[in-house]
Amino acid sequence: MMIRTILFALCLGLIHWPSHAAAQAVRIKDLVEVDGVRANDLVGYGLVVGLNGTGDGLRNAPFTEEIMQNILERLGVNVTGEQFRPRNVAAVFVTARLPAFGRTGSQIDVTVSAIGDAQSLLGGTLIMTPLNAADGQIYAVAQGTVIAGGVGAEGDAARVVQGVPTAGVIPSGARIEREVDFEFSELSSLRLALREPDFTTAARIEAAINRRVGSGAAEMLDAGTVSVNLRRTGASSPARAVVAIENLAVEPERRARVVVDQRSGTIVMGEDVRLSRVAVSQGNLTLRIEEAPITVQPNPFAAGETVIVPRTNADIVKEPGIGLAEIPGGTSLSEVIAGLNALGVSPRDMIDILKSIKAAGALHAEFLVM
Repeated sequence: MMIRTILFALCLGLIHWPSHAAAQAVRIKDLVEVDGVRANDLVGYGLVVGLNGTGDGLRNAPFTEEIMQNILERLGVNVTGEQFRPRNVAAVFVTARLPAFGRTGSQIDVTVSAIGDAQSLLGGTLIMTPLNAADGQIYAVAQGTVIAGGVGAEGDAARVVQGVPTAGVIPSGARIEREVDFEFSELSSLRLALREPDFTTAARIEAAINRRVGSGAAEMLDAGTVSVNLRRTGASSPARAVVAIENLAVEPERRARVVVDQRSGTIVMGEDVRLSRVAVSQGNLTLRIEEAPITVQPNPFAAGETVIVPRTNADIVKEPGIGLAEIPGGTSLSEVIAGLNALGVSPRDMIDILKSIKAAGALHAEFLVM
């Protein structure tokens, strides 16, 4: 145990990591979103036809029959009082994203998902389906052949499914019929929204823009917003102003963070994670229980019955762990992980150690467990 403790301390002392690695500059366009330049979600309710007997059972999905009647009546077919029992149709939800500056006539991709008891959408065709936004207006119309994301097959006593055959996509399956009412060219100022709000990063973006287009053009409003006065940039239009600033390089500042995934044993950490002085001791106890029942039978021609006598072997095994080791203040988490790896500590035990160090208040970082 003492040898393992000494080895742990040596690993921490012998492995040196640079205290401040050179930060990588990132373009402003990869750090922010321009206020107002965004996509909009669309949704619609439609019908997929042409399925090979894998559609909805209309008794279990009566809404499929209703939409069939509506479509046929719009096409001039009188189906009042008729009974539908086809198995080649399926009711679906159709979703899409209307991109920023999407123009009338442009095509976008759509996703089709069954909402009834259809078994597969493979080979089906989506009938003309209007797509609505949150305001209730129709912005696109979708139609086309569905490319299903899986396949299924079944027999009398077995069934096999690979992927998700009840969902699929239609590339360029919707055509934009209405544009979003947004006049970008009429803006007098731009607001840049940081994807990860941080005061230092926002200040660096402000400084980079002011150096490029002129002092006072950009102003940091808060940790997540930088305002750009278009009149002071000298650009002829808001689009030209965005072109002038979006490729400027800025070194983003990141919060010290440790992310662990207990299911896979993955540990991801930032370079700024630091530890205060703390002592660590870790050991494993394994409880082993084995059942070995014995069957006891009576002698031949003797009165009695066969019984099962339980036999249990229980044992507690103490596996080698880490003895009491002191981690000096200011040590980086990279050095600690390197030391634990040198000792052969498993990822799951490493996660437990990091949790305990965080609970002791010695791990100075945001600790996220997935």
